[in-house]
Amino acid sequence: MNKENKAIEKLTSRVKIYLIIIALLFILICLYDKVWIIPSLILYWLLLVYTIWFNTKKKTEIETHIEEVAWGMNSTVRNVLNKSPIPLLVIETDGDIIFKSPKFINEFKEIDVMTYVESLIKEIKLEIENNTEKKEINKQITIDKKVYKVLCEYGISKKRDKRRQKEYTLILYFLDDTKYNTLFDDYTNQKLCVGVAVIDNYEELIQRLSPEEKPTVLAKIDKAIYDWASSTGGLVIKNERDTYVYVFEQKYLADIEKSKLSILDNVKEIDAKVPITLSISISNEEKTYYERYKSALDGIDLVLGRGGDQAIVRKEGKSKFYGGTSLEIEKRTKVKARIVAHTVESMIQDAKDVIIMGHQNTDIDSLGSALGIYRLAKTIGKPAYVLNENFGMNLGKFVDTLVEEEEYKEVIIDSKEALNIISKDTLLVVVDTHKKSYVQAPELLSKTDNIIIIDHHRKSTDFIENASLTFQEVYASSAAELVTEIIQYVDTKVELTPIEIESLYGGIMVDTKNFTFKTGVRTFEAAAYLRKFGVDIIKVKKWFQADLESYNVIADIVKNAEIIEESIAISTYEEIGKDSNTICAKAADELLTISNITASFVIGNTGENICISGRSIGDINVQIILEKLGGGGHITLAGAQLEGVSIEEAKEELIKRIKEYFSEVNV
Repeated sequence: MNKENKAIEKLTSRVKIYLIIIALLFILICLYDKVWIIPSLILYWLLLVYTIWFNTKKKTEIETHIEEVAWGMNSTVRNVLNKSPIPLLVIETDGDIIFKSPKFINEFKEIDVMTYVESLIKEIKLEIENNTEKKEINKQITIDKKVYKVLCEYGISKKRDKRRQKEYTLILYFLDDTKYNTLFDDYTNQKLCVGVAVIDNYEELIQRLSPEEKPTVLAKIDKAIYDWASSTGGLVIKNERDTYVYVFEQKYLADIEKSKLSILDNVKEIDAKVPITLSISISNEEKTYYERYKSALDGIDLVLGRGGDQAIVRKEGKSKFYGGTSLEIEKRTKVKARIVAHTVESMIQDAKDVIIMGHQNTDIDSLGSALGIYRLAKTIGKPAYVLNENFGMNLGKFVDTLVEEEEYKEVIIDSKEALNIISKDTLLVVVDTHKKSYVQAPELLSKTDNIIIIDHHRKSTDFIENASLTFQEVYASSAAELVTEIIQYVDTKVELTPIEIESLYGGIMVDTKNFTFKTGVRTFEAAAYLRKFGVDIIKVKKWFQADLESYNVIADIVKNAEIIEESIAISTYEEIGKDSNTICAKAADELLTISNITASFVIGNTGENICISGRSIGDINVQIILEKLGGGGHITLAGAQLEGVSIEEAKEELIKRIKEYFSEVNV
């Protein structure tokens, strides 16, 4: 039994003896005269209360005294702590200070250090209770503009507070890390970031400008970029006629991001016959500067795949986009389409067989594009299959027509059959998507190195990395438009069947909302090419006619819409079903026909997840808004799917992202 317990037991024993003697005296007095019974009871009760209070107080004093004596008696330990070159504090987690080293007192003599330490002790106690096996704890604390690394060792204290909670004795060592942190920050800030800037529409700009105008306009672009770079102390080198390499210290990166890369807007103010836009990629990733340059080049590919007129900043393994508020500019030259068409033809000829797949919840654009590539492969003489496991987006009437065609009964396969067919020599063609997580069967992507992507959506960070050929044109109305161009320009003469012609035409028609949105010259040329084959336009329109019940549902969704930010309509569809995606998309389209509505969002529940359809007339970029929710698409048409949330929670999150979008655009 230790000294503390002996002292406390001695005190308790004496008190008990005194109380027994007093009780016996009161009993004798009461026996002598019964009048003293009640006064005796009252006096004894008061004495008992006082004794308990006194005993508790004395016990605490003894505990404290013994601890102080223990510290005082162990002169060796005390001398070691006194001579510690590091500020040292011994403290209980209830706030009682046991010891301060002279170095600690001197370090914080002009500071009320305990105001800083109190919260630190609470953090340490919580960490100890969550992990009692951890005997050393490291923390960082800022005290009066100085940064300290706090090393903590602890043991269980013999103290207990009024609630009988366990307390701990802490030994805290305060290491001054201020100079180290300053040097580290200076080192980090002086590291170089590498950026690449590209003039998006350089070729068209050169073609549209007269010989007298070219030098003036190009000089203005150069000056705008050089002035912007010099404001951050950066260096710009023009290594190609439309490409600039930009190097600057990392300490300026925060300001560049804060300004939302103002150069994107500056170049638009240059007076020219066509709008001038830039694509910019900045990277501070990777160890060497060459690797950062390569990372910036990869970022440029990503930005151009999203339509240009925007910037990407790649840091700490994450990518953040800025800009992207203008509509994609249609490329009038068909050179790329011709080159891609011949490459696709060559890759099909070299392949053993061909598997074509689109995205989940197949729509007419995805399936029509797949059928177009299927016919090209069959014409070249290669076995070809269309992978499809689920139909969506109101394809019921089209599927009824498709299943009547005898040829396609063996052509349309599921993922299990595809896995049995695919080999290293198989050509896998992905249409109407480029996202790994959105294809029908992601497991196929690792089964072959021969992959072609044909897509018209803005590029996301979840793109398929191992593609041999990517034909991704965000100006295009649809994947069906791109496939139609490929069929036009291949050397092989392709004879499309009526249902293939109609499905390709339907893909263009649906994605352009009857040739209203994202419709360029080449869109009409592709439609005209299909029209020459004798497409039955009325038949295609009938495939996508809504029945009266669906129309009434859409009307109710439109009726219940609420307006936020003056011109954005948001509505919800509460019924749970697989057709929710279709209904939400149609309702979002319908909302956009109302005057003063510049963007619309409709939220529904498919039973598996919450779906959001976004539409815009072009003033608001719905893609940027829904990208924040894990979705994507185009500036005028986008979607997203959320899991683990209710419709109301999805709505709250959507409104939050819309407000973020406006705060970023209005900066």
